[in-house]
Amino acid sequence: MNILFASSEVAPFIKTGGLADVAGSLPQALAKLGHDVRVILPLYEKIGQEWRDQMDYRMNFHVHLAWRTPYCGIFEMHRDGVIYYFVDNEYYFKRWDVYGHYDDAERYAFFSRAVIETPGHVGFFPDVIHCNDWQTALVPIYLLDERQRVPELRNAKSVFTIHNIEYQGRYGRELLEDLFGLPGSYFHERMLSFYGDINLMKGAIYAADYVTTVSPTYAEELRYSFYAHNLDGVIADNQHKIRGILNGIDDARYDPQNDGGLAKTFSAKQPAGKKVCKAKLQEMAGLEQNPDVPVIACVSRLVSHKGFDLVVDAIHDIMGLDAQMVVLGTGEWRYEEAFRHAAWQYPGRFSAQIMYSDAFSTAIYGGADLFLMPSVSEPCGLSQMIAMRYGTLPVVRETGGLRDSVQPWNQFTGEGTGFTFTNIDKGDMMWVLRQAVELYHGDSKAWKKLQKNAMTTDFSWARSAKDYEGVYGWVTGT
Repeated sequence: MNILFASSEVAPFIKTGGLADVAGSLPQALAKLGHDVRVILPLYEKIGQEWRDQMDYRMNFHVHLAWRTPYCGIFEMHRDGVIYYFVDNEYYFKRWDVYGHYDDAERYAFFSRAVIETPGHVGFFPDVIHCNDWQTALVPIYLLDERQRVPELRNAKSVFTIHNIEYQGRYGRELLEDLFGLPGSYFHERMLSFYGDINLMKGAIYAADYVTTVSPTYAEELRYSFYAHNLDGVIADNQHKIRGILNGIDDARYDPQNDGGLAKTFSAKQPAGKKVCKAKLQEMAGLEQNPDVPVIACVSRLVSHKGFDLVVDAIHDIMGLDAQMVVLGTGEWRYEEAFRHAAWQYPGRFSAQIMYSDAFSTAIYGGADLFLMPSVSEPCGLSQMIAMRYGTLPVVRETGGLRDSVQPWNQFTGEGTGFTFTNIDKGDMMWVLRQAVELYHGDSKAWKKLQKNAMTTDFSWARSAKDYEGVYGWVTGT
């Protein structure tokens, strides 16, 4: 099967969030299944020279974007069985940052046109064009007409993945013809019209042949207005073609047995190195060197939907446990200040690392005992899977991918991979945190069994790729 994967960011070339991890790993897993997979992304200024040196200039042409015909250069790279097309236009992509510009609507409309027009120039006949989030939401819409005009697209079907429905690409009605180059007939309730504006994600949900989300539970949650950000009616109207598929992680990259960033490597069969990693983490975080006290960790953007109102409200309760805590991340000022103040109040027991650091996050995954993720909403989440891979047991709220990836501990059977709670409630969170800390102190045998369960759970992309292969087969009839 020929698959064209379109994404606004792809790891390891450019990354701002989880979308890049998916776009970096899923195509490679699909290629291993024998498919011809090609990935297309913008050539941002921030893509490093080490990657540019591996690219070959392929061609240039002018895309058709309403009355504009902007330049589009295509650079090509072959890596790990996948062909990558980098879309070059310095006016749109030579910017100081990836997102957040006044003309993002135009930038990603241009990129979407490049996605549609590149197959005809490179001679690629995609069976499926897989689009991701609002930045590529115009692709399934453009494809409705372009299938009839471009021979290479004649049999192409579209799959659209919602990574986070909160960001929908909402713009004024006046952009429809002048910027997006679409006729007024596209502005109706079963396409782009949304409370008098244009909603690109809504249009993609209607236009795509199939829609996926990044976890089964998130697909169910989107039927409710609390999670769907006013698109619950659209989700209900398209329920027949929506499915949730849990993301995976790169199990070669996140492997405690071969991770050079750890103080000492370890595995499920030989876990002794985790004690060395814990001592190193305590040293790095300024915590007391005590191997017998569990370290509770958070690695996250410090924003409200990650559940940090619960954490801030519970700081003194958490410090009332026989435990230490380290928080790594940046975000809203109120959370940053609360954690700085907690570090001042509880020296040696609470550490606030208000920054982003790959090295520090690796130290936390390898050395912490518990990983706290009390998210209000979490479409999938990768941190809990990474933590489990390193034997750091997650404490999560049962939402989205957290519910799908963490099996709650059963004290009677010993089954489970972590600890979960249901309500957005500090008391519920503290109940399971207290349960986890007591288990750590009181039953080392059960704790080690939980760690082994977590470390041996399969979160590889091979599993998810098989599910996506099924979706592609469904839309193409193969």
